[in-house]
Amino acid sequence: MTTSSNRDHFFQTSASLDDQERKDAKSQNTNGNPIKLQGKILAVHSDPLNNGSIYVAQSNGSVRRIMLATGETAKVFAGPMAPVTSLCVSPDGKILFAGCWDKFIWSWDTATGKPRQKYEGHNDFVRSVTSARLRGDDLLISGGADAQVLVFNIATGQRLETFKGHARGIQDLSVDPESENTQPIVFSAGSDREIRQFDVFGGGCSTDPLLPHETSVYKLFFDNDGDLWTASADKTAKCLIREDGWKANLTLEHPDFVKDIVIYEPGGWAVTACRDEEVRVWNRSTGALHHTFSGHFEEVTGLVLVGSTVVSVGIDATIRQWSLRPDELQNAVVLAQKPAEDEKEEENPNAESMLTAEEEAELAELMGDD
Repeated sequence: MTTSSNRDHFFQTSASLDDQERKDAKSQNTNGNPIKLQGKILAVHSDPLNNGSIYVAQSNGSVRRIMLATGETAKVFAGPMAPVTSLCVSPDGKILFAGCWDKFIWSWDTATGKPRQKYEGHNDFVRSVTSARLRGDDLLISGGADAQVLVFNIATGQRLETFKGHARGIQDLSVDPESENTQPIVFSAGSDREIRQFDVFGGGCSTDPLLPHETSVYKLFFDNDGDLWTASADKTAKCLIREDGWKANLTLEHPDFVKDIVIYEPGGWAVTACRDEEVRVWNRSTGALHHTFSGHFEEVTGLVLVGSTVVSVGIDATIRQWSLRPDELQNAVVLAQKPAEDEKEEENPNAESMLTAEEEAELAELMGDD
C-alpha cells in the first residue's frame, strides 16, 4: 500500500497515488520524439499549405501551428478564453476554424494569425467543425453539444441550414466524399450512439440512423474506397461497408474508449488512438493488431497523418510522431518484442539449457576449480 506524508495526498486513494506515480515515471520517456506544450491538447489538424506543420487545439484556449521538425510554435492564434475542442481549415487552407466551449466558432487568417469573423448559433459548446467546397461555395459545418448541425457560408457568415435529429451532442462530422459533386451528404456521429446523414442543402435527415455501436461514436473517417471507419466509447473501432448498406465487416477490439482512427492507405494500416494511452496499428484487411506505439502517459485525443508519419496528441500535452514507413515500423516491432523476450528469460532462469550433458559437466568442473 502506498503511503505519503504529502498533505496534498491525504484525500487520494492508494490506487490513484500509484497511478500518478506510474504516470510521473512514464512521462520521462522520449518515445515518439515528444514535443511538450503547456495545456492539454484536445484536437489536431494537418496544415494543407505546409506538410511540415500541424495545428493543435488546447484546453487553455490557445490554438498553435507547430513545426514538427523542430517542435517550435510557428504561430499562436489568440482569442478564445475557454477550451478549444475542434479544428478545421477552409478548402483553400487560408482560414483556420476552431470550435470552442464558449459556443462560438472562431476563425483566423492562417498566414497572418489575425482574427476573422466568429460564427454563432449553437446553444452549447461546439464539439466538431469541418469545411468543404460544395456547389461553388465554401461552407463551414459545425456540430454542438446542443445536438444541432449548422451550415454556414464562410464568406458571408450566414447560417444556411440547421439540422436536428440527434438526441444528444454531436461528436464528429464528415462530408461523404462520394456525394460532394451530386447531392452532398454530411455524416454526423453522436453521443446517442447514432450516425446520421444530412443533406447539406436542405433535405434534412436522409435515412434512418446507423447504429453500429453500443454507445457514443467519437470519430468518423472515410477511406479511399469510400467506406466509413468509426471509433467509439464501446471500446471498438469498426469499418462500415458502403456497398453493403453500411454494415460493419471488421471490428477492432480495444481495452478502453477509442478516441480516433485514421487509415494509412499505402501500408494498408488502420491506426487508432485509445484512452488507455496507446496508439495501435492494425492490418485493415484482417483486423490483426500489428504494433502498439507506447509513449503517451495520458489519454490520446487525436491523430493526423503527415506523409508516412502518424502524429498523435494527448491530455499529457505532448505531440508524438510515429513512422509508418515499412522499415521503421518493422524496427519498432522488433524493439518492442525484445524487452518482452528479456523479461521472459529473467523469469525463467532455470529454463532448459542449450548445452549438451558433456558441456555442462565440463562447465561444472571449471566452476569447481575456481
